Amino acid sequence: MTSGEIHFYAPGLKRYRTSEYAGQDPGRFVSVSVTGTSCALQCDHCQSRVLEGMIPTNGKGLFELAGELAARGARGLLVSGGCDKRGRVPLLRHVPDLRRIRSELGLTIRVHPGLPDEETAAALGEVDLDGAMLDIIGAAETIREVYHLEAGVEEYEAVLARLARHGVPLVPHIILGLHYGRLLGEWRALEMIARHRPKFLVLVILMPLYGTAMAGATPPSAEEIGGFFDHARAALPNTPIMLGCARPIGPTKAEIDRRAVDAGLNGIAYPAEGIVAYAESRGLTPRFHDACCGVNW
Repeated sequence: MTSGEIHFYAPGLKRYRTSEYAGQDPGRFVSVSVTGTSCALQCDHCQSRVLEGMIPTNGKGLFELAGELAARGARGLLVSGGCDKRGRVPLLRHVPDLRRIRSELGLTIRVHPGLPDEETAAALGEVDLDGAMLDIIGAAETIREVYHLEAGVEEYEAVLARLARHGVPLVPHIILGLHYGRLLGEWRALEMIARHRPKFLVLVILMPLYGTAMAGATPPSAEEIGGFFDHARAALPNTPIMLGCARPIGPTKAEIDRRAVDAGLNGIAYPAEGIVAYAESRGLTPRFHDACCGVNW
């Protein structure tokens, strides 16, 4: 990414419009769930709510669905889904379709693989993915209590190494406040990520969702979040760092977004009203993308 620029992203997970950006085409980058709204883990912060905003395959082959989306103007896909009890999104059986989508339709593909095993990681390495998006957790308590997984912190670093070994570009995510609003394992997660040369790092913030076990949780303060932004920028000085889709709404969102600009983050998804002008006031040139963080056509 070019110095002096800041990138703003508006993928098709939701409709987005502000006075500063009205050009979103939500059909250009589309999120698909290969499991519909089904997820065996039912993590406390999500409980399948995020999957509800994705397009289900509904019995169609993934290539068939991608062809229909491409015919309507899609240029990229996020292929996601719910996890099994071991934290894996069942992508392996879809790899032949993913290869065809990439080679025959030319679509950009990101995936959410969860904690892929060796076979899945190797297969994904043959797809020419734009990136694998992984939530990296640095606290055993959070893995157990929030994700309901019988896995150790070391498994998350093993997954980073596994995917990197097979040439899959890493787009790790850290969810700030994932442990019921507390910052707990985020620094350890950052240390693990820094050892594996990610393509991008995406930072998101706990967004309490109605109907989940964390509906009443209080996210970290903007001051705590801004401090972590500064820490991440110092830890990964040459890696693009993005502020992703999920974060609290309202005035807090604008404050968080300003802290992201101040910390030198490279991009922001769904920026709050006024943030484009704020970035320009700091001497930055805005660039806009109808896609996931870091995707450039």
